[in-house]
Amino acid sequence: MSQLQRLSDRIISRVNANLQEFEFDTEPFVNNALDHEKMLDFYAFYGITSRHPLYFHFTNSNIAGSYFLGKCHVRRSAIYKSDVRGDELKRKGDCIKSAKNIPLVEDEMISILDSLLYKTLVHSNSHNPESPEAFIIRNTISSHYANIHGSTLEGCFLGPFATVDLMNLHSCIVGEFSYVQVGELFHRKIDPGTVWIKSPHFEFKYKFKKSILDNFVGVNDTYQPRGVIYDFVRTRDQEFERLFEVMHLEPFEAPDSSAINRYAVIKGKTRIGENVLVAQRSLLENATMGDGSNAQENSYVIDSVLEGNCITAHGGKIINADVGQECFVGFNSFLNGGPDARIKIGEGCIVMPHTIINPSMPIEIPNEHLIWGYIESPEDLATQTISLDKLAEVRESVTIGQMTFSGKGSVFIHVFKDRLKHILLANGALYNDGEDRGHAQDDQNISFNIIQPYRTGARKGLYPSIRIKP
Repeated sequence: MSQLQRLSDRIISRVNANLQEFEFDTEPFVNNALDHEKMLDFYAFYGITSRHPLYFHFTNSNIAGSYFLGKCHVRRSAIYKSDVRGDELKRKGDCIKSAKNIPLVEDEMISILDSLLYKTLVHSNSHNPESPEAFIIRNTISSHYANIHGSTLEGCFLGPFATVDLMNLHSCIVGEFSYVQVGELFHRKIDPGTVWIKSPHFEFKYKFKKSILDNFVGVNDTYQPRGVIYDFVRTRDQEFERLFEVMHLEPFEAPDSSAINRYAVIKGKTRIGENVLVAQRSLLENATMGDGSNAQENSYVIDSVLEGNCITAHGGKIINADVGQECFVGFNSFLNGGPDARIKIGEGCIVMPHTIINPSMPIEIPNEHLIWGYIESPEDLATQTISLDKLAEVRESVTIGQMTFSGKGSVFIHVFKDRLKHILLANGALYNDGEDRGHAQDDQNISFNIIQPYRTGARKGLYPSIRIKP
């Protein structure tokens, strides 16, 4: 038996043990997703800057095609074409309000143990006060284009295009294309296509109809993805392959205050403004990125214009659209306009995570609106949007179409906009005259180093056990 097969079998057994109550078997997914020979073809790489703590520790793992930044420890895991981005990890001396402002005794580290992350993004810092120095992902499998954003996981399975955000999960299954931000979950199974945000002050919940979800993000019997969104991504995968075939690429011309990652694809007549961040594995084609805007990991901006300070969150896709000033396009959203069906989104709008806009005619959404669900015609705006002013008036609950909101709308808006300000600040959108540096400025002088696996012998397929320190 090969070392990679032993590694896969160990991960399967660990995750299955945690999900036994659901009678959920991860073996078909793993065996159909992983091609052990292909896992020999891609190098792993890690970034070094003068502004990020340097510490990488890889042991008994395969990390093919994956990118690491910040402090990361990977043990007995398979990390395939994933991004583990620890540039926002908490630092020694930082305080956590929920832990009585007790400062951290050491820098936070991402720790991935006995897990499989398949084309997954891991980012931000954990929100677990029980282990503030450790962002832990243990005994967990996440599948195609999932987002693990500030969320610790133990014994979980994330379906394709799922997002867990700023929370902690224990022995949970999160269905495909679901977005969950609810604090903490134990032994729960989240239905596919669920968008659920919950805090002590409000709750937002929406669930896609199965017929719509199956068309855009469905899965087969082994949880391999299919559908319009998966096909869109898959047909563009080869655009990124060439980035791994050569060591040096001519940099794309951009202002000195902006950063275009070496592992991003830039095509056509694309224009980059000041203080713009274009992250790895993002694709821009005939795109205009206004000052302070960003395209985060796994995002696509095609034949579109983003005005200033627009945020395209991880996995967001914007095609044939005009997006107004200070808009937010959430995780894994799919704004799929066409040449004769262009999408126009007004200033200050919030496109909720996992929103699908797929019109057959031009569509325009006014300024300062919350947008969610599935929109294919102007008539759908009545049941899939609400003005922020009207939402702010909600004190108890409101149901619009398939969406139910309860709690204080004004608090929801305030919390959301505060988070958007943090994202802009962290990404360097507000950089001015040397002040408010962010990722766009800190990543300009990043250097990348590569690691390759054993290609023959007893350890074939595994990467050398290695510890990289300052």
